[in-house]
Amino acid sequence: MVRDGYYYAFAFLAAALLAGWLAGPAWSLPPIVLAAFFLWFFRDPERAVPDAAGTVVSPADGKVTDISTTRVGGIERIRISVFLNVFDVHVNRSPIAGVISDIRYQKGKFSNAMGAASAEHNEQNIVTVDGGEGNVVFKQISGLLARRIVFTKRLGDRVERGERVGMIKFGSRVDILMDPAAAIRVKVGDRVKGGASIIGFLPGGDMPSRMAAGSEKGLESALPMERSTP
Repeated sequence: MVRDGYYYAFAFLAAALLAGWLAGPAWSLPPIVLAAFFLWFFRDPERAVPDAAGTVVSPADGKVTDISTTRVGGIERIRISVFLNVFDVHVNRSPIAGVISDIRYQKGKFSNAMGAASAEHNEQNIVTVDGGEGNVVFKQISGLLARRIVFTKRLGDRVERGERVGMIKFGSRVDILMDPAAAIRVKVGDRVKGGASIIGFLPGGDMPSRMAAGSEKGLESALPMERSTP
């Protein structure tokens, strides 16, 4: 459980007691339901993290809504977008093991995180993790309801694959940007779990041989080959 859940729950339980005392027991039911919702929303389950070298795991729970190519600072990247609805676990985890080499907070809009423009124009936190097999950039992107992005690590910190690094509250999106030579293990429409679901393998990583044989074909089928520039 993320501690924020206790804060929200205790506040609504206090409101339930006050409402029940002033207006009757029936009026205490709505705040009790809200208290239970916040305890559930801020859940933080343990996850079994894959340990193969080069593995990239999803930074968040949610649904894969886009796999495409884009350019970041003139460098081509594969972008995988994961949309978190209000019912998903909102704790974010590091996609790879490595050192945090860059953290950049960008102010912006709070438009629908499902929209393509949200990747560039919404409020977001952009983090680069340098690992032994390469680096991975992931973005914590706000949405219509998300008004707070939490990131608990600092520049230069060492993180492990699947380690908790923060959260985005109340619906949001996470983008993962990888080397175009990475082997993608997900497709649009897949449900993924933060820290547990493998979304790809970095070049030179410990990708299973059966995946290596079909990685090029799988990558071509996964990417719509649409390019966008910031």
